Amino acid sequence: MNDRITQALTKLFERHRIIFWYDAKQELLGDFDALELPEIEKIQLANNEMALKYRMLREQPKQKFLLYRAGHQPEDLDNWLLDVQLAHGEFRTDQVALWLSELELGMAFAEVVEDHVEFFKAAKRREALKRRLESDDTPGRVRMKMLSVCAQSEPRLDAVLESLLEELAEEEDGRWRILVRCGLDSDLWQQMERQYGYHSDAPGIKDFVIELFKSCYAMETGGDVHLSSEALVFLRRWKDSRRHEEAFENLSDECAWILNIEQELAKRDFRDLLEVDYFSLIDQKIISDLVQEVVARTVTPGDVTRWVRQRRQGHWYAQHRDLYQAIDYASQFIHGLAEATLEMDSLAEGIQRYAQSWYRLDLHYRKFVFHIRSAGQAALTSELARQINDLYSNNYLLTLNDRWQTQVDAAKKWAASPVRLQREFFSAWVQPFLSRNKKVFVIISDALRYEIGDELLSRIRKEDRFDAKLEPVLSMLPSYTQLGMAALLPNQELEIQDDGKATAYIDGKSSTGTSNRDKILKSGCGCRSVALQSRDFLQMNREECRSLIREHDVFYIYQNIIDKTGDARDSEERAFLAVEETLEELVKLLKKLAGNNANNMLLTADHGFIYQDHALDESEFVEIFAKGKDVSYLNRRFVLGHHLGKQKGMRAFEPEALGLSGDMEVLIPKSINRLRVKGAGSRFVHGGASLQEVVVPVLQIHKKRKSDVRAVDVDVLRGGVSTITSGQLSVAFYQAEPVTDKVQPRTLRVGIYNQSGELISDSHTLNFDFASENARERELKLRFVLSHKADEANGQEVFLRLEEPVSGTSHYKEYALERYLIRRSFTTDFDL
Repeated sequence: MNDRITQALTKLFERHRIIFWYDAKQELLGDFDALELPEIEKIQLANNEMALKYRMLREQPKQKFLLYRAGHQPEDLDNWLLDVQLAHGEFRTDQVALWLSELELGMAFAEVVEDHVEFFKAAKRREALKRRLESDDTPGRVRMKMLSVCAQSEPRLDAVLESLLEELAEEEDGRWRILVRCGLDSDLWQQMERQYGYHSDAPGIKDFVIELFKSCYAMETGGDVHLSSEALVFLRRWKDSRRHEEAFENLSDECAWILNIEQELAKRDFRDLLEVDYFSLIDQKIISDLVQEVVARTVTPGDVTRWVRQRRQGHWYAQHRDLYQAIDYASQFIHGLAEATLEMDSLAEGIQRYAQSWYRLDLHYRKFVFHIRSAGQAALTSELARQINDLYSNNYLLTLNDRWQTQVDAAKKWAASPVRLQREFFSAWVQPFLSRNKKVFVIISDALRYEIGDELLSRIRKEDRFDAKLEPVLSMLPSYTQLGMAALLPNQELEIQDDGKATAYIDGKSSTGTSNRDKILKSGCGCRSVALQSRDFLQMNREECRSLIREHDVFYIYQNIIDKTGDARDSEERAFLAVEETLEELVKLLKKLAGNNANNMLLTADHGFIYQDHALDESEFVEIFAKGKDVSYLNRRFVLGHHLGKQKGMRAFEPEALGLSGDMEVLIPKSINRLRVKGAGSRFVHGGASLQEVVVPVLQIHKKRKSDVRAVDVDVLRGGVSTITSGQLSVAFYQAEPVTDKVQPRTLRVGIYNQSGELISDSHTLNFDFASENARERELKLRFVLSHKADEANGQEVFLRLEEPVSGTSHYKEYALERYLIRRSFTTDFDL
């Protein structure tokens, strides 16, 4: 006992010169006498108060004193040393005093300990509390820190609440039970009422969260509100917290069911909900209505794009991203088709107009199908998908290629000058580099049709120091892999062999397989060359890459993801997913080449393809010609043989007209029709003469020495407003220019902060990626809700801070700062 007293007194004397000790039970006089405290004078109080007071304050103002009194502390009116005691310290030997001493808290905190004895019984909780304590703590702040210990959170009300809500979402109650056992629940409800306006005859965490969702939804939709605007600030921060994302979503779904939100939303216009994102059902409502509007064609594509972009700021967007994107692409496709004039007077004009604008319809259709399939919501989107597929197949694909077929039928020779032919690729694009003693790297992606090349062009140009340009070429006919791959190699004569496999020969040599192509390349270009597969190159380490590049001048790298997926009946429906994988791998491949000092890169394809995402009608197939003909090879889109003659619904070509040697005749089904081939799919096809099959891209890619990519600039449009006079602030942000390949989107986190750097409003993450040339369409308006912390800044300057994430880290750097003065009247505290 004596050691504990000595230890406690030693700590007290570190902070006080005079310590009072009242021995209420009059049983510790012996301990007092036995104490040995160096440099501390021990005195027993016994009617010597006035003389002692003069001595301590006047005669020995630096001496430390321990004053012991046997019995209770005198009443204040009878205590001649009360002022000295209040100015210094008191030592108590009961349990409360020992805990206070352990925590280095003064007697002013005795009531806190006495009210929550259960809390202090646990040494683990006392240790956790002690780590949180600071020298300027008040009893109220200590209680908050005790709440945080029970909740295992930071010592802030919002953090305590987030922790308890996380536990509720997990259907656990361990932290809550400890908090109640420690008698801290009443303190919590007092603070909840003071800060959030929460009051209930039967308060509880679940009761609060239901009221939270109910009131915050009502604030946005004009309903009855029972909580303060501070509750809205809390909800917005909570839902945007990655740490508590799962808890928010679980409780949001539960509260949506309790509050019957689905029925409530049914009576609302989706346009009134675009800024609300507290329930996933809101996004479902918006998506459902948008689908109907697009099907009915009652909204413009500009509106749809703007609404989709607006929802991107919401919490639930990631879960519904594919549906939003599918709707956006569907709207763009419908509008683009309505604006398109699908006419041409020649093969060249058809190719040029396709490369200038028509290809976008294929791109929008592909993106629509990809996102619809990724979303997996067939029932919701069935009518939209049916309409888009019908429009694509009948009003675009068939109509365009019927008109294109007129030009194909009239052509005596497969050429469309000034559009280059595919077989000129080596002489027109590769040889010029070799003539200047430059290394050249060629990537050939199987079935990368023109519209995919255009998307790849944009992706490449978005990379820093990369530039590229795109040109259409006319592929070989039939548009199949072996012939297209052969045409891209050095060649004098191209011939299709009569071997039942449609093998393409270059100058009398088979071009089937990478090994044969490597041999043809080596003999045809007259320099150090190599042909290899992309997967082999991507697996090479840095030294292997550099060694390979050092030892060769011409590189042909083959990639096959799209064709491999689409050409198989069991996987053809995943063709557009394969396109996405192809684009990602091609960018990776180009960056790896550039990282190993490759500067001159070319990228092209052997052929394109047709894909329709629905079961084909009988009318889309043509009957196979009469038996007895000398057929060498039959594909879904072409026939090879001898003495084939003319066939109904098919265009016949002699080899000379196609630039081929030999005597192999070719039949192509007209427009987009197919031939029936047992065991083959029918949605993904190539080999024919449709624009989608025969217009292929050639991309010329260069790596620059200097950076050429920058993020778009963003300004704050204040409109002369410099004072905040209410609990909210509306701000307009302006993207200074359209986003392009080289002027890229900027993501900013925005919020209002006080002079101490504390956030005093809700915070938003904004994506500035507007591509519109219209300045008004690049404005983004936002409403900030101030927290109770803003009250403490009344009359002071505060800051609207725009911060940019530091790539690859969790940190942010300041992008811009706008100053405001808070000047709120006392009347703003009243609900009028």
